[in-house]
Amino acid sequence: MLLISAPSGAGKTTVSQGLMTANPRIGRIITCASRAPRPGEVHGVDYYFFSRSEFEARIAAGDFLEYANVYGDWKGILKESVQAHWATGKDALLSVDVQGAETVRRVVASDPALVGRLVTVFITPPSRKELESRLRGRDADAPEAIARRLDMAEPEVARWAEFDYLLVSRSREEDLRSLQSIYEAEYARASRQTFHWGHGELAPVANHKF
Repeated sequence: MLLISAPSGAGKTTVSQGLMTANPRIGRIITCASRAPRPGEVHGVDYYFFSRSEFEARIAAGDFLEYANVYGDWKGILKESVQAHWATGKDALLSVDVQGAETVRRVVASDPALVGRLVTVFITPPSRKELESRLRGRDADAPEAIARRLDMAEPEVARWAEFDYLLVSRSREEDLRSLQSIYEAEYARASRQTFHWGHGELAPVANHKF
């Protein structure tokens, strides 16, 4: 699993989409939600929609890799969604907040089927001023909402050292190149490879998905 986290407005959605476009072997994990579909939303495409009781039953069963209550509704990622990607030969990309990343790390560490299959990346602009500029440039939030997002970003950025990689965001192109380099480097790890000698040269016979 490639987990990407960032403060709101840092560009994780854009760079995640760019990475998936450039690498068809990466699949987006569909999030579950305990609300009714909005107009135009499709179950299994935009979200997996559950009733609140169904969602909470799956929490109790330990089915979620990560979940949280967001503005009164549950959202989360099922372990089986990740495993389904692996079964088709794809890597799984998760885009979550810092708290969600902490939950995923804890679940992975306690599940033998997941240990060693998580790579985490934290993306942040170089400064609070730059993040503020990006948030204002989106023209999507009121000044009060921007101030709130900036205040939330401070403690999130302070936790950057909890991640495997730190990506200081400069531009979309630079960020995508950096993330692509991280992805390729992780694929080249010896611990993810199985080799045998074939016809006088070293040939990979299996890649361990992540």
